[in-house]
Amino acid sequence: MKRILVPTDFSKAAQIATEVACAIAKKAGSELTLLHVIEEATGDSFSVQGEAKYGGDVEDRLFTIALIKKARKQMENLLSNVMFNGIKVKAELKIGTPFHGMRTIITEKKVDLVVMGTAGQTKVQEMIIGTNTEKVVRHAKCPVLTVQKKPTTTDFKNIVYATAMSKDEEVFAAIVKRAQHLYDATVHLVRINTPGNFQRDVVVKKYMQDFAKKLMLKNYTINIFNDLSEEEGVIYFADIINADLIAMATHGRTGFAHVLAGSIAEDVVSHSKRPVLTFVVKK
Repeated sequence: MKRILVPTDFSKAAQIATEVACAIAKKAGSELTLLHVIEEATGDSFSVQGEAKYGGDVEDRLFTIALIKKARKQMENLLSNVMFNGIKVKAELKIGTPFHGMRTIITEKKVDLVVMGTAGQTKVQEMIIGTNTEKVVRHAKCPVLTVQKKPTTTDFKNIVYATAMSKDEEVFAAIVKRAQHLYDATVHLVRINTPGNFQRDVVVKKYMQDFAKKLMLKNYTINIFNDLSEEEGVIYFADIINADLIAMATHGRTGFAHVLAGSIAEDVVSHSKRPVLTFVVKK
């Protein structure tokens, strides 16, 4: 894991995500890129180096320049934090929409992991950041680690892997295995039984044992947890075993399919108080 992207709006939630990213970078020897996007209602994002060519009327240009100056100062203050000691870190400022800015950086920098908070400083920011978090979780071509509150530890020794045991998850399973190796962790495979999607324990355990064997997993447990919904089951199970990290694959449904089916992973990201690692798999 060479490159980690940390989107920031300089909020408390972003600060927590940055601290977690720093801990991971020190553990894995990764390079950090801090990204702040100055919000504009456009379909794309571009670097602030092009600010002199920024269009619009005079008032809009002056307001944007003021935002750029403020963002530069905030980024300078952030970079002076001692948490970055010993880490190679770069800063990026862009004008545009947060999601497009993140997507551009992910592609340009060949990012291996995105670490981001799930709430902003105000209710308006929470809606903006929350929406962008969902978009990144749904569309990113790399793993995304979301953090809602400061974790009790960044030494992820207990990883809950909520799995459907499908062939589509093999790439994500390899990502989980790398995380397990990095932290010398125990992986707790869990299948959530719900009233609408119930399977007998004896059947599920056999599937899970075969799944673990195929992935050549080591140091793992097999668990079946009953709840009214998959997302609540994942969160409650993680609470019961005091997990350090939840790992889930998502199929990244978009458009009408997303409206109909939603995403269990996105629901867990929105409501879990523990860090959640997600990755979009193709189906």
